[in-house]
Amino acid sequence: MKLIQRTSLALAIVAMSAGLAHAADGAPGISKDEILIGTIQDLSGPIAAFGKQSRNGMQLRVDEINEQGGINGRKLRLIVEDNGYDPRKAVLAAQKLVNRDKVFAVVGHIGSAHNNAAMPIQFAKGVINFLPITAAREMYEPFHKLKFSFAATYFDQMRAGLPVMFKNKAYAKPCIIYQDDEFGLEVKRGADEALKAMGKSFAEVTTYKRGATDFSSQVARMKSSGCDLVVLGTIIRETIGTIGTARKLGFSPDFFGSSASYTDLIHRLGGPAMNGLYAMHTAQQPYPDDKDDKIRFWANKYRTQFNEEPTVFSAYGYNIIDTFAEGARAAGKNLSTNSFVKAMESTEFPADMFGSPPFKFTSTLRLGNDQSRMSQIKDGRWAPVTGYLPVPKHSK
Repeated sequence: MKLIQRTSLALAIVAMSAGLAHAADGAPGISKDEILIGTIQDLSGPIAAFGKQSRNGMQLRVDEINEQGGINGRKLRLIVEDNGYDPRKAVLAAQKLVNRDKVFAVVGHIGSAHNNAAMPIQFAKGVINFLPITAAREMYEPFHKLKFSFAATYFDQMRAGLPVMFKNKAYAKPCIIYQDDEFGLEVKRGADEALKAMGKSFAEVTTYKRGATDFSSQVARMKSSGCDLVVLGTIIRETIGTIGTARKLGFSPDFFGSSASYTDLIHRLGGPAMNGLYAMHTAQQPYPDDKDDKIRFWANKYRTQFNEEPTVFSAYGYNIIDTFAEGARAAGKNLSTNSFVKAMESTEFPADMFGSPPFKFTSTLRLGNDQSRMSQIKDGRWAPVTGYLPVPKHSK
C-alpha cells in the first residue's frame, strides 16, 4: 500500500512539474526538441484536391526543415485533420488539435466558414491561426493578435480585377454565380463594390449550395439574360461545371474568377473548354517545365516525392510552413506565443520564388499583402495578364 502511495505521489510530482514547465513556457506544443503544429484540410469533401495538395506542400517543407536541423534545435511536427469542407467537422478538428494534441498553432486551415467556426476554439486556448488558406476578410478582421493572414482578399481581388476586365471590353450585362456561403458572399460583395464604382450592377445573380454538382439551371438563367461576363464565386468543380455547361449550351461569355479558381486543376480536369477563363491570384502555378530554374527544381522535387503534379495550392502549403519557420526562428530559442507574435510583427518577408509579393505584419495589421494579379488560361496553361494591381479606395 505504501509503495502504491509513493508511486502515485511520484507520478503526481512528475505531472505537476510538466504542467509548471508548460505554464512557464507560455505556449502549448513546445517541448525541448519539438514544435507541434496542426492543419485542417479538406481531404474527403468537394475541394479535397486542394486540401491534399496543400497538405503535401506543407509536408515537403516540414521534411526539408527537419533535414536541415529544425528550428533553433527543435524539429517541426505537423498533425493533419480532415474537415471534409464542413464547418461542423472543422470545429471537431480544432477541438482535437487544441485540447488533445495541444498544438502551438493551426496553420493553413482551408475554408472561410471553416476558419470562422474554428477560430474561437483556438483563441480560447491561446492557439494562433496562422495564414489560413482563404482570402476572406474575417481572417484578419476584426483584429486579434493571434490572427495572421497572407492572402489579398476575395473582396479586394474583385475590386482590383473587374475594372481591368471592363477596361479591356465594354460589357453590357455582367452576371454572377456564387457559392451560397461566406466565401461566395465575399466574392459578390467585392464585385458589387467594383460595379458600383463604375456605375453598373449585375443583370443576373444566381447561387448554388456548397457541394452542388449540377449548374444547368443557373447557367440557363444567365444565358437567358444575355450575360456577356460571368463573375465566378466558385472553386474547382463548380468552376469546371459552370463553364462546361455553358459551352454545351452554346453560351460563350467571358468568365472571371477569384484566386479560388486559379489552379492547374481547372484546365487539367476541365480540358480545352476551360481556355479563356480569367482569375486573380498571388503565387503562380508552378509548372515542372517552368522557365525559372528554382520553380522547375521545386516542382520536380514535389512530383518525385508525391508522384503527382504540384498546383498553386501546393505552393501555398509550402510557403505557409516556410513563413512559420521564419517567424519561429526569429522568435529565438525561448519560443512562446508572445515571442512568436512579436517576431511576426517585426519581420519583413521577401517575395518568394512563386512570385508572391513581399509582405509584413504590424502590431495593428494582420493582413500581410493586399495585392493580386490576373492570369488567363491559354492553350491549357495559365498565362499572366497583368502585374500586381493597386486596390481601389472604397466607394462612398
